[in-house]
Amino acid sequence: MIEFKNVSKVYPNGTQGLKNINVKIEKGEFVVIVGLSGAGKSTFLRSINRLHEITSGEIAIDGKSITKAKGKDLRIARRDIGMIFQNFNLVKRSTVIRNVLSGRVGYHSTLRTVLGLFPKEDVNLALNALERVNIVEKAYTRSDQLSGGQQQRVSIARALAQEAKIILADEPVASLDPLTTKQVMDDLQKINQDLGITTVVNLHFIDIARQYATRIIGLQAGEVVFDGPVEEATDERFSEIYGRPLETREDEEVEVGESAHESSK
Repeated sequence: MIEFKNVSKVYPNGTQGLKNINVKIEKGEFVVIVGLSGAGKSTFLRSINRLHEITSGEIAIDGKSITKAKGKDLRIARRDIGMIFQNFNLVKRSTVIRNVLSGRVGYHSTLRTVLGLFPKEDVNLALNALERVNIVEKAYTRSDQLSGGQQQRVSIARALAQEAKIILADEPVASLDPLTTKQVMDDLQKINQDLGITTVVNLHFIDIARQYATRIIGLQAGEVVFDGPVEEATDERFSEIYGRPLETREDEEVEVGESAHESSK
């Protein structure tokens, strides 16, 4: 379980990233965070693994504060949280399997990981993860030779090899075409359903949020303005979240991330 307790985030320039957030995400949920650019989606997501430090409040995972964790305790906590980025965050000159094995760095010494001395068990884990996202045949291909969709599936495999209990995905399909978007979202949904991994995803497109989420959280100016099952996310509620009438997907502006004060962090 992920629990936000009175969480706020104020950036150095005074911008309110999050405002008094109180949210519980239960184990195994597939939660989609929606809202306009700058609403706080990325801040919300990245606060969970402390890529963004909150200003006040507390975030707990399975009852243990990650906000207060330091040193070894923080490394162990982060080991359970896989992160998928919009821009994939792969080492492009490395092979696919080396990128997936980077998910194991939290389990070994720095020297072993720098030298690439991963045990056979880790290699098998990485190959199994690649097989789960249907890209195992590319294991020894350089990552910069893959398409965008293939690279995103490698990043999902990395989180699986990490044996994460939580997967955070920050606008994972913003730069992908509709067919590849479906493939990536199908992979995330299947992992969530088959393995029970808690999945929290930032999305822009409303139709995709409705198709994949079991629960939708809407943010507006850093505040939660909607939190409920997907069935309750009506057009009217989405209009309230976005502050304007709904548009068709073809007319929607593709948001490639949060506003400058968030994406620069």
